[in-house]
Order: sequence, then C-alpha cells, then structure tokens
Amino acid sequence: MTAQERRSVASLALLYCFRMLGLFMVLPLLALYAADLPGSTPALIGLALGTYGLTQALLQIPLGWLSDQIGRKPVIIAGLLMFALGSVIAALADSMWGIILGRTLQGAGAIASTVLALVADLTREEQRTKAMAAVGMSIGLSFAVALVVGPVVASFGGLPLVFWFTAALAFIGIAILVLLVPSPPDIGAGGSEGSEVGGASPRLGLMRRSLGDRVLLRLNFGVFVLHFILTASFLVVPRLLEQSMGVDREHHWMVYLPVLVLSLVGMVPLMIMAERGGRLQQTFLLGIALVFAAIAMLDFTSSALLFYGGLWLFFVGFNYLEATLPSLLSKSVSAGGKGTAMGVYSTFQFMGAFAGGAGGGWLLQYMGEYALTGVCLLLAAAWWLLVLRAPVPLGGKKGSPSPVPGI
Repeated sequence: MTAQERRSVASLALLYCFRMLGLFMVLPLLALYAADLPGSTPALIGLALGTYGLTQALLQIPLGWLSDQIGRKPVIIAGLLMFALGSVIAALADSMWGIILGRTLQGAGAIASTVLALVADLTREEQRTKAMAAVGMSIGLSFAVALVVGPVVASFGGLPLVFWFTAALAFIGIAILVLLVPSPPDIGAGGSEGSEVGGASPRLGLMRRSLGDRVLLRLNFGVFVLHFILTASFLVVPRLLEQSMGVDREHHWMVYLPVLVLSLVGMVPLMIMAERGGRLQQTFLLGIALVFAAIAMLDFTSSALLFYGGLWLFFVGFNYLEATLPSLLSKSVSAGGKGTAMGVYSTFQFMGAFAGGAGGGWLLQYMGEYALTGVCLLLAAAWWLLVLRAPVPLGGKKGSPSPVPGI
C-alpha cells in the first residue's frame, strides 16, 4: 500500500472501530442492567438489544446510494450525529421504551456500507482485499474492547454512563473523519461507481443480481447467522456469568479480558492455515464449528472450566469469521458493484442482529432458554452444511469462482 492508502485504511478502521465499540458496549450489559427498569421483560430486553439492527438494515442501502450521489463524508457525519442523538436519548431514559427508542435512533445512523465504500474509493483494486480485511479485523477488535470497557464504565454509572460514553465516541469518529481521512475522488451522480453502471435503473439491476447470486447469498446468509447468534447469546451469557458462575456484574470484565486476549492468540493458527496453508475452506468450516461447539458448551454445562472454555472458543470463531467474511465478499464482486454488494451484506448483518435480539428475546420469554439455544445451534449447523456443499470464494485462484459479472 502507498502511504496515503495506509493512512486511509488505518483512519477508517479506527472510525469503524469506535462506531462499533459504541454498539457492542451494550451487549454484555443490557440483559443485566435493563432488568431493573419498569416494565422490563426478556422480550423487551431482546427488542432493545436488537432494534438498532432493524434500522441499520433498512437504511444501509438507501444511505449507501445517497453517498454515491452527495459524497461519502456528509453521509457518514450525518449518521454519526444520529447515533449520538440516540445515545443521549437512551442515557436519559427511565423506562425500557426509552432505551428502545434510543437504540432505534442509534441504528438509524447506518454508515457501515458507506464506510466500506469509502475504503474502496481510497484504495487500489489490488490492495482492496487487504483493506477490507483490516476493517473487518477492526470490528473484531472493537468487539473485544467493548466487552471489557462496557462493564468497567457501567460499574461507575450504570447504563446511562455507558450511553453518554457512546455519544462521545460518535463525536470522536467525526473528528477522525474530518481530520484524518483523505477526501475521495468526486463520486457524485454519474461519477465512479454510478458511471460504471449508468444510473439508478442499472443500479437496481446490480442489486437484483447481488440478491440473486448464490455466492453472495451464502456470504450474506453467513453474516446473518453470525450476528443472530452473537446478539442472542448475550441475552443469556451475562446472566449465566452472574448466577451460575458467581461473578458480580461489575467484575465481568475480569472474565472477558483474559478470554478475549487468548482468543486473539487462538485466531493466529486459523489465519496461518487459511492464508499460507491454502486451506481456506477447511478453516472457514472450523470457525463455524467452533461457534457451534461453544454454544453447546455455554448452555449445557455447569462446569466453570467448560463454560470459560466455551467463551474462548466462541470468541475465536466469531472474531475469525467476522474478519474473513468482508474479505471474501470483496473477492466475489467486481469493482463497479462493490458499494451495492456491501450495502446488501451490511443489511443482512444487521438484520441478523435484530432477529437475534428481538426473536431471541421472544423465544427466551415464551419458550425458554433451551429453545433459544436450539435455534442458534440449528442456524450454525445449516451454515456449516451450506459451506461444506459450496466452496467459499478464493479470489481468482486457479479453479476458484470468479467475481460475479457486473457485480
């Protein structure tokens, strides 16, 4: 990469990291702290946990399209301001419905696809896979940091302080965008990607092909499942830590920190096996299998050793898959359709978070914990079988699937 490309990727990865940090910080906390609010039920807690995913999913593609018309930076700034507004409303809330409203507005700042499109704007084609992988890894890093920082911040001021903290992160993200991220080439209407596809009607054609292509559908289904399981798991794991493992909520970070650090170590063999050993297919299947095994270990054991081992396996699998999926998507589409494909991908990602939160909360309240665990296991198994039957894209290596034409 050139110096400007490195600066662009590093600053955008940092911005994305802060953005996702603000969302992930609530994951280990809401099921515990929101239970004390008036009118709290497992279904409402699940809705509060996942509702940001619904507005994220609904607005990813429209805001990605808008960024093609007026530019990436204005859309990202507006999205971060909306996220800050939702954080303030949630911080001031005194009921579950206030938190649900705040989380909904947080999700309305749907900038994921726009940030990824900006990464594509600021990097050359031959460097884009590395750039997307770096942003993907920043998500894993933000997830790890959030699970440690969230409980620490909450120990000083509960959920309100956490939401004030996430509002501050939004403004830091704006500062990073304005001060550190270079301005991309002019991509107004008729520019860049728009000129390649020839306007709104061909863009709809790209979207239809993106939704209909089997390679992209497998990746989109995968990220849906991954974020469904992630969100649903945090309806149960914090309570198990507190009640079954006897760890006070203020000290949960003491569990997450060593487990997450060790999970990053655990990712290294997977990445070496995938990239240097040429066994991406097998490694990807192993990552899904780790998540499957972790779910079973977390919910069906009373042993502290197996429980903490399950947490470690979950984070190894999740972080590897989360970092790998955007890279695979980048390898599967041609330059002119990356923005559209990323918008669809982000939509599936956040719909998974919404379904895992809202649907998981409903299952937990009306059918019980084992029903929720069973659904997560079935989804993970279905994903594993899907990948087993159809190879993941390998980015143009001999005998591998080529990028989708026109996408």
